[in-house]
Amino acid sequence: MKYRWAFARKAEVSTVKMPENLTEVKLRQTDIYTGKILKLHIDDVRLPNGREAVREVVDHVDGAAVLALDEENRALVVWQYRYVFGRVMAELPAGKLDPGEDPVTGALRELKEETGAEPGTLLPLGRMIPAPGCYGETLHLFLARDLTFGPQHLDTDEFLNVERVPFDELVHRCVNGEIDDGKTVAAVLRAKVLLNL
Repeated sequence: MKYRWAFARKAEVSTVKMPENLTEVKLRQTDIYTGKILKLHIDDVRLPNGREAVREVVDHVDGAAVLALDEENRALVVWQYRYVFGRVMAELPAGKLDPGEDPVTGALRELKEETGAEPGTLLPLGRMIPAPGCYGETLHLFLARDLTFGPQHLDTDEFLNVERVPFDELVHRCVNGEIDDGKTVAAVLRAKVLLNL
């Protein structure tokens, strides 16, 4: 199927009076489930216009992801089965932060555990919020260079394969949708644009 993109001339936009304060105020919270890494609750909130609404919220621990590039400008990509989607997915090395853990420490730990790599240089690529409509998680993104390698230290329930992908090819895979993991796409495109890689 081919898509045709049409760009209209600047149309007149009807003005809708929006409230100046867009904050929603929590009135009540009903806890539904508490697990090891997430908590589900339903909140009744007061909207800016005074009406009430319901918000389904998943509180999730924060995480870190690392775009690690070797001396040949190849990225370390991990392939692992993602149960929720029922398929193996290509992603950057990543994982959850321990309570109170600094994102840099968590990023370095996850990179070493999943790939065996340790960087000489670690640069921040900013943060991202994966799904702000209902999911309370912040992911911290990093770029790692000057890598040295040792053994992996996978968790007992973690099974993955590591691939080295030329960075330009990784950008292409992200842009064409072959790689659709949000943190991977965000980190790769930020590195491409911000660092002109």
